[in-house]
Amino acid sequence: MSSEHDFSAGFWHDADTAPGFAGAPIVNAIARVREPAYVIRHPETGAIGVAVGGRVGPEPVALGRPAWPVWGHLPPLYPEWLGDRSFTQTHGVRFPYVTGAMANGIATTRLVAEAGRAGFLGFFGAAGLAYGRVEQAVAELSAELGDAAAWGCNLIHSPQEPALEDAVAQLYIERGVRRVSAAAFMALTPSIVRYAIAGIHEDQHGQIVRPRHVFAKVSRLEVARHFLEPAPERILQVLRERGHITEHEAALARHIPIAEDISVESDSGGHTDNRPLAALLPSMLALRDEIVAARGYARPIRIGAAGGIGTPSAVASAFALGAAYVLTGSVNQACVESGLDASGKQMLAEAGIADVIMAPAADMFELGVEVQVLRRGTLFGVRAKRLYELYRAYETWDQIPAEDRRKVEQQHLRTSFEQAWASTHQFWAERDPGEITKAQADPRHKLALVFRSYLGQSSRWAIVGQADRRTDFQIWCGPAMGAFNAWTAGSFLAAPEARTVVQVARNLMEGAAVITRAQQFRSYGVPVPAAGFDFRPRPLA
Repeated sequence: MSSEHDFSAGFWHDADTAPGFAGAPIVNAIARVREPAYVIRHPETGAIGVAVGGRVGPEPVALGRPAWPVWGHLPPLYPEWLGDRSFTQTHGVRFPYVTGAMANGIATTRLVAEAGRAGFLGFFGAAGLAYGRVEQAVAELSAELGDAAAWGCNLIHSPQEPALEDAVAQLYIERGVRRVSAAAFMALTPSIVRYAIAGIHEDQHGQIVRPRHVFAKVSRLEVARHFLEPAPERILQVLRERGHITEHEAALARHIPIAEDISVESDSGGHTDNRPLAALLPSMLALRDEIVAARGYARPIRIGAAGGIGTPSAVASAFALGAAYVLTGSVNQACVESGLDASGKQMLAEAGIADVIMAPAADMFELGVEVQVLRRGTLFGVRAKRLYELYRAYETWDQIPAEDRRKVEQQHLRTSFEQAWASTHQFWAERDPGEITKAQADPRHKLALVFRSYLGQSSRWAIVGQADRRTDFQIWCGPAMGAFNAWTAGSFLAAPEARTVVQVARNLMEGAAVITRAQQFRSYGVPVPAAGFDFRPRPLA
């Protein structure tokens, strides 16, 4: 009859360190993720435990004491290794971690630079900004980081301002912005295809080289498919006719997808479909595999996880689901480097998981598209919904009942409708005079522009901290913010002034590694206590 030793992979022994079979010793072993660990079995009781350090050999007895049969060996685990290695190699970053492009410059150049210098990948929040401000940000990041660290900018689909979308894409190409986060695209446009394709070429081995990378932020399979497939012939033809790409570039474009990094957006702040990551991410992975098999792509396509990422457990679960990288948003908005005013950061720090609401989006108001925003401490969500209800129900301002008009002028506009239109007229005269022409021909478009002015200004009031408009602050926020607050309660990250983007990122990634190790132990039968899954924030260098 064989003994239980026959099933072991040698024997563990150490003169100084005792193995752990329950409680604190197991928790301590979990925390030592950067050291090899061994799953051992008690030769008398049969209990499964863990040991860190020491050595393994064939001898059942060492130093005059019985050794422990080894039933499993776990190599060191680093936070850097949690995602797809091709992500860190392709983009030259240390960690598979991205800070999202929070619009209106809330993801500031300072935030992007801090993240980049620490080995993360940050995107500047260009959406909603005028061309000149985007140009300035590109210049700042180019001067501060250049090619020494990975960084990028946002390119948002702008159905109301296609000329601005085209101009920003051209700016990125001309100024050498190597990565864009493509957001809010329902379908491909010439601008995003041009950015992805212009300049592609073959190296000496015949491999296609991409000078730029598109990170497609998607929440629907049909939209993801657009980015996973090669560029449509009709758009390639348009770009060739405009002289934006060559025939050779068009030919090469038929062999690669538009994007090789897909950020799957689940229940996030801002634009979101509120889909659960556990359902959405596997579906996206399956779609990726289907298209890769059909197209025969030789290059890896990475699927990242965004939305709801606010705790180490959320990060660990995203990687366990197969995410190549994670992308955070709401939690960075509360950091000291973000462009949000301190009063808004304090509001975020007080938010719970349920303190969010869906509200009309300023950039897609007429389409009925919504964004997820903070509800606690602000009336913006309720007031914005009311504006959309009125827009849907009436063709002109004069058709709206007198009492509703009074409330809108007092609560939303804080001026008369005509005075609000005068300000709106001035804004569009500088940004896109075509909008004024449309409004003069269509009273309902005029109504939409005035209502959109409230939506647009509400986010800027939060950015500058306009005290008399605090109840109208529009702060994009998902439930991850509440989870983050609960996790950091009582720790050094509890206070808004202590939250730096690098400390938040390091703690989320370090905690994810610890929780991943805890799950590894448990899968071997180790009785991991609840404390083994409870990584607490701490200052990390």
